[in-house]
Amino acid sequence: MKLRVVPVVASVVVSAVLLFGGWFAYQQWAVENPFQHKVSQMEGVKGVQTSITPNQVELNLDLAPNTDFAGLVRQIEADGKKLLGSRELKLTIKDQKSERLEQVWQEALFPIAQAMENKQYTEITAALEQLESTESGISAKADMDEKNVYITLTDGQVSKFIILPRAAQAIGVWPNA
Repeated sequence: MKLRVVPVVASVVVSAVLLFGGWFAYQQWAVENPFQHKVSQMEGVKGVQTSITPNQVELNLDLAPNTDFAGLVRQIEADGKKLLGSRELKLTIKDQKSERLEQVWQEALFPIAQAMENKQYTEITAALEQLESTESGISAKADMDEKNVYITLTDGQVSKFIILPRAAQAIGVWPNA
């Protein structure tokens, strides 16, 4: 029995297209699009882009000022658990450009970093309250869960959203030992 090359190659190509095309369609229509639509309907979300890989879900969010940031993250994790399974959720927040908020954040960064390093999380609230008292028109809010500390700085119609992981991470370049 002699195999003909053209029909064998054609059937392999058609099978591969159907397999990978079906997988891609499933990812787009059954996982990514419903999740993106659900997140875009949440309060405070102006825009969202998703990227889903087998191990991670990356969300690029554009948030409205004065959004309950920690509550939004909890809602995304709770609502997305069914669709996303055990994938890690990685959030990136679109930065609303404000020189004043950047300057205020740079001033508050050291006491907040020190509080994070010493695991004295109540010091974060104290640092933000001091920031509000010294900087007129700035409101600052901190919230925390078991993984992260969420900080929101607001100046009128512009907000800066910061996620600080509670687990210690190396910052900067360390010399090899």
